[in-house]
Amino acid sequence: MIVEAFLRWVETAKAGDRARAANALGRAYLQSEMAAEERAAAEMAMTFLLDDPSPKVRLALAEAISWSPDAPRAVILSLAADQPEIASHAVTCSPLLSDADLVDLAAGGSEITRMLIAARGMISRPVAAALCEISEEEAILCLLENEGAVIAPCSLKRIADRLGHHCEVRNLLLDRGDLPADARQLLAQHVSIALVNLPLAQATIEPSRLHRISREANEAAIVSIAGEITPREISDLVEHLRVSGHLTPSFLMHALCSGKVEFFAGAIVNLTGCEERRVRSILATGRMHAVRALYESAGLAREISVIFVEATLLWREASKNLSATMLGDVCGSLLRRFRKHTAQGAVQELLEMVERLHIAEQRQHARAYAQVTALAAA
Repeated sequence: MIVEAFLRWVETAKAGDRARAANALGRAYLQSEMAAEERAAAEMAMTFLLDDPSPKVRLALAEAISWSPDAPRAVILSLAADQPEIASHAVTCSPLLSDADLVDLAAGGSEITRMLIAARGMISRPVAAALCEISEEEAILCLLENEGAVIAPCSLKRIADRLGHHCEVRNLLLDRGDLPADARQLLAQHVSIALVNLPLAQATIEPSRLHRISREANEAAIVSIAGEITPREISDLVEHLRVSGHLTPSFLMHALCSGKVEFFAGAIVNLTGCEERRVRSILATGRMHAVRALYESAGLAREISVIFVEATLLWREASKNLSATMLGDVCGSLLRRFRKHTAQGAVQELLEMVERLHIAEQRQHARAYAQVTALAAA
């Protein structure tokens, strides 16, 4: 009877009075002892209030019941789909919203709705994955800053792929200890693209040279990443690089000359389909013809495979010399070995890349020497 009187009163009451009544009805439903018939009538009254033309009324109801696991689920779902100010209460704190509900809300709602979901106290992997697929920068920043969000490595990679060109997103990703290596490579690629697109760089550097600098910087970043990852991450990174077209001869040579043999072996395993143990054995102890056959089965042209064989033999020698600098020794010896030959095409490009690596290593060594000398003189 009380609820029936309430419904009659609502038809003529002012919006402010209806809002106060809606809040009181919601609190009474959750906190008062009611018979089953009264509870059903109260739930019907709250459902009726969902169609109230005043947002204040629906907001008051949302504030009263959104936090409780005992609230009517149908009412909560309707409030979660309301305009953002009202939905915020249900979306951010209602324990009644399942992962499926949240995924549906993310897919069908606005960017504000997705930000509200990203701000929930706990976010499961499926919900985080849905947000990573469709959310824009602000919602993703909210998700990455949320310590209660469980984000799968593949979702982090998806963020890096979609939004890695945003500096704030990139910085938050790089701060994570669980960021997979292939996602780090994508972020390095975004940085390279950004450098190429800088107006100052485009105005002062020839386009072909600018793209070469960008490519080599990206390769250097990947080689650096390859030296820091765990063995179980290597195959994933290698496959990502193969699919994206980054396992080029120049990149493979860069990795080999730098002594990133674990990664290099993983790349050769991927390209040849040979058993990992056999590839490692050939690289470490195989005779020249066996090493050359391995490289040619990986798709390297015969004239290039000769240089790779020589680099492999040089790597073996350099790895025995603890005082040597791997990159400098291998690159320098390669250049002395092949400089006398007239090189053209792919071979010339590969040797030019090796020479640039060698020069960069020499300059780095000189800078380190100058710093040590300056400290000793101080």
